[in-house]
Amino acid sequence: MRLSKTIYVLNGPNLNLLGKRQPEIYGHETLADVEARMVEKARGLGLEIEFFQSNYEGALVEKIHEARDKAAGIIINPAAYTHTSVAILDALNTFDNPVVEVHISNIHKREAFRHHSYVSMRAEGIIAGMGTLGYVMALDYFAD
Repeated sequence: MRLSKTIYVLNGPNLNLLGKRQPEIYGHETLADVEARMVEKARGLGLEIEFFQSNYEGALVEKIHEARDKAAGIIINPAAYTHTSVAILDALNTFDNPVVEVHISNIHKREAFRHHSYVSMRAEGIIAGMGTLGYVMALDYFAD
């Protein structure tokens, strides 16, 4: 059931430091750059985005709850919460529309603890290791 043409783009902890934190892993693009690129891409696809970042698990859960009544889908980069948050998984399980999980780095080429994702248990698709292009690729999924 699609309620709108709005896609929620949710970003977890430390992504506010994108472009400054470990650029050898995450690149030099900032989260503001990613948002601007996505707004432009979404406009071309006839979609709108609601872009959000928080370092707090509860704030992400609240945004997922909000999306239940407002969004056609969710693109989520839960960052470190990928590997730890049953609360985010439970919130996503209350959302009836598609979810795409995005990771800038390839989490499967990193430390072993990063190989497990709670969010993957709910996501229709996972994009990892494609840099910030993964966000744009996820928008293409929703446009299709």
